[in-house]
Amino acid sequence: MAKKAMNTRSHLTLLSDFGDRDVYVGVMKGIIAQINPEIRVIDLTHQIPPQNLVAARFCLMNAYPYFPDGTVHIAVVDPGVGGNRRAIAVELAGGFLVGPDNGIFSGILSQTPAVAAVELTNPDYWLTPQPSRTFHGRDIFAPVGANLASGVPLKYLGNEINPATLLQLGMGKCQTTSRGVLGHIQYIDHFGNLISNIPQSCVEGKTWCVQIAGLTIPGCETYSNCQVGEAVALVGSHGWVEIAINGGNAHSQLQMSYQDTLEVLFW
Repeated sequence: MAKKAMNTRSHLTLLSDFGDRDVYVGVMKGIIAQINPEIRVIDLTHQIPPQNLVAARFCLMNAYPYFPDGTVHIAVVDPGVGGNRRAIAVELAGGFLVGPDNGIFSGILSQTPAVAAVELTNPDYWLTPQPSRTFHGRDIFAPVGANLASGVPLKYLGNEINPATLLQLGMGKCQTTSRGVLGHIQYIDHFGNLISNIPQSCVEGKTWCVQIAGLTIPGCETYSNCQVGEAVALVGSHGWVEIAINGGNAHSQLQMSYQDTLEVLFW
């Protein structure tokens, strides 16, 4: 059983593709509570589409700035569990990341450089020295995260690795064109809104529209700037250009999905 430390550092968040039908999330919380019942655990989401690292990357990147310094973020979307991918913990200036080295943290790391990183090789901080090959969330990531949130130094958890070697998802950046900016869809939210990788700074102070799925959609400020059932382009609260249907679902109506392209045009 992982060591118990009681000097709580701060909050701990959980993100996964486990859903809420099975007991996987509850079991992880049980492990955390055994190590330190004083840790404040916050669920970011457990509704990431199964194995969708692009969606997980986006959600983590956009949630990270809203938590206090010292927060530990455990993320488990792990198609390669039990294989050759590394289990890692990363220290940032304002917190810690714990999970698989499969690109899931690359959004955060593109905005907040790593201070240090380790491969999780010390079984003293695992649930068991012989972890399951299918549930590292329970056997490695939850106990490691709980110990980090309890004040255990990063260096105790495993062998130091160069943060530059951490896996990056091949997302690509938006590209300037002769007419505007070319981007792609990096997330689809619960409402079916299509969120691009084109930041607010690209359209701020300009008159613009979006071409997507054979449509030209004017850039507006709110969802209600068009009639019910019509498409609208705007900058969402997350700071990225998105496409929505007023009262509808852009994902299903436009038949667009992750990594599909769109272009912002300037008038």
